Amino acid sequence: MQPHEALKPLATRDNDPVFEEAWQAQALALADCLIREGVFTATDWATVLGACVCEQDSTTEGYYLAVLSALEGLLDKGELPAPELKTRRDAWARAYENTPHGEPVKLKLGLSETSQ
Repeated sequence: MQPHEALKPLATRDNDPVFEEAWQAQALALADCLIREGVFTATDWATVLGACVCEQDSTTEGYYLAVLSALEGLLDKGELPAPELKTRRDAWARAYENTPHGEPVKLKLGLSETSQ
């Protein structure tokens, strides 16, 4: 089976993409950027991610659901007030749901709607 076009730039291991979906790579890259920007520490990330992994099944999908849960948990405690985090989460959900498969998810300025 050939990897989806959007996954071709991602690193491979044994000729298979390391990530099953591009968003998985993006979620980990986001965590890395937030650590580098000092939003939370690598230790906090490891602690929260570890706890979230324990709450999921031991599949690739379960791991990346844990990644998302850890990001949300750390951001909920930190820089963004809960209403703003909800607004951003909802905007991303709308953007994701309205983006054709394999295309990058984009938001308009103000995070209110997807760009088409």
